[in-house]
Amino acid sequence: MVQNKTFNRYFRYFDWISFAITMALLSIGLLFVLSATYTPEKPISILFKRQFYGALVGIAFYLFFCFKDVRKLIDLGYVTFFIIILLLIYTHVAGHVAMGGKRWVNLYFIKFQPSELAKLFLPTFIAYYFSNSVEKSSSLKYINISFKKALFPLTTLGLTFILILKQPDLGTALIILFSGMLLLYIAGLDKKIFIIFGFLSILGAPVLWKVLKPYQQQRISVLLGYGDIKKERYQIEQAKIAVGSGGIIGKGLLKGTQNKLSFIPEDHTDFIFSVLCEETGFLGALLVLLLFILLFIRTLLITLTIPDPLIQIVSIGLLSHLMLAVCINIGMVLGILPTVGIALPLFSYGVSNLWVTLASLGWLNNLSSRRFYY
Repeated sequence: MVQNKTFNRYFRYFDWISFAITMALLSIGLLFVLSATYTPEKPISILFKRQFYGALVGIAFYLFFCFKDVRKLIDLGYVTFFIIILLLIYTHVAGHVAMGGKRWVNLYFIKFQPSELAKLFLPTFIAYYFSNSVEKSSSLKYINISFKKALFPLTTLGLTFILILKQPDLGTALIILFSGMLLLYIAGLDKKIFIIFGFLSILGAPVLWKVLKPYQQQRISVLLGYGDIKKERYQIEQAKIAVGSGGIIGKGLLKGTQNKLSFIPEDHTDFIFSVLCEETGFLGALLVLLLFILLFIRTLLITLTIPDPLIQIVSIGLLSHLMLAVCINIGMVLGILPTVGIALPLFSYGVSNLWVTLASLGWLNNLSSRRFYY
């Protein structure tokens, strides 16, 4: 009887609007993975089939994180984050190599990226570590954490950033770094520390430049206008042509010439937004952007109503990596940010990213559904 009452309570406060937007974006994303991988000889590609079945499993992850007890997830997430660090170390020793990077752990029946899991469990690691400090306060704005107290999470965050950067995966490493620093700021870390880190980052820019791989330096140079249009600038120029040629209403599904003639490298992964723009035009791209904006604003507004500061930290952490990924991916397709290999959530081909995205959104729905009971 108690379990039935609990289920009815969650069902009543389940965020159906966010769920509907998520499913709409997922469906559109699957449609454009189909389009990006379509050929007359093989209309339904193996990549689309993998993404489709991955989406079905991802929905199961969504529902699991949606109904699992939040406190248990935070406790589990803290321990899991250290396991993820060990897996990141393992990728450097015996990781599976693909697309120029050693980022995957091969379990024979499945390959996955530990760096994707880091995005999912980083918020729980920080929330759990500061739980004693946070729970003593009724609001995040009254918390003040010293550098000594934050030294361990800062060190762990730095180690995670370096391990992912050296795979190499600059895009995911930056998302982890920015999300982690945002959470530490929200958790109450002394603001002077951020000023010091910012100053040191500026002074250390020449050293950081040397740390980057040659192709990563090249991508930044391309953003600044350097490079041959037929060589270094080829990918971004072809993507911009696809975006512009879509016009207002697009060329039609499966009719994008930049896509079908294989002018756009990575059209089903990092640059799938250019396929969307070419085939559905400005209106189609605007619809997708509005859906993302509506989902993020709604989630953020709900987060601000959560009375528990600890749960707020988790919610903002889960939301931040999704928002950063959308902004960075679309920015690099439009040529206003360097190409860093960030997937567009719910759109780009990649089962690991899809699962983590749906798990994050399910967890966010969980937090919003329970906000009346904290």
